[in-house]
Amino acid sequence: MLPFPVILRAGESPSRQIVYAATKAIVSGELGAGASFPSVRELSQALKINPNTAQKVVAELVRSGLLVVRPGIGTVVAPQRRATAAERRQLLAREVEQLLVEARRVGLGRDEVLKSIEARWQELFGDDGRAAR
Repeated sequence: MLPFPVILRAGESPSRQIVYAATKAIVSGELGAGASFPSVRELSQALKINPNTAQKVVAELVRSGLLVVRPGIGTVVAPQRRATAAERRQLLAREVEQLLVEARRVGLGRDEVLKSIEARWQELFGDDGRAAR
């Protein structure tokens, strides 16, 4: 079992999708500093991917500073600075794009989409729509 969700989709590189999912989990705080990250073997087995692909994922996350390899301990999440608002918005870019494409497909306009989002936010969080600090 992986400590973050990954749903591999056809048409995009598996390594890019896994890096995205791991990055999202780390930057959002779902995986905190010092948390164990799956080994190459665990990643490849859990996602049924080639071990070389899993190694590429880990190497990319280490290179980007999100993970650190600790001899004798394994790979862990590196300490993170708080993500900027722009970085946090970027984490949702894929989901926002999917929402907009689907909204357009069913014939909703911009104002209808925004009203729908505001209403759902109110249902879920009951506040005035401001982001958590």
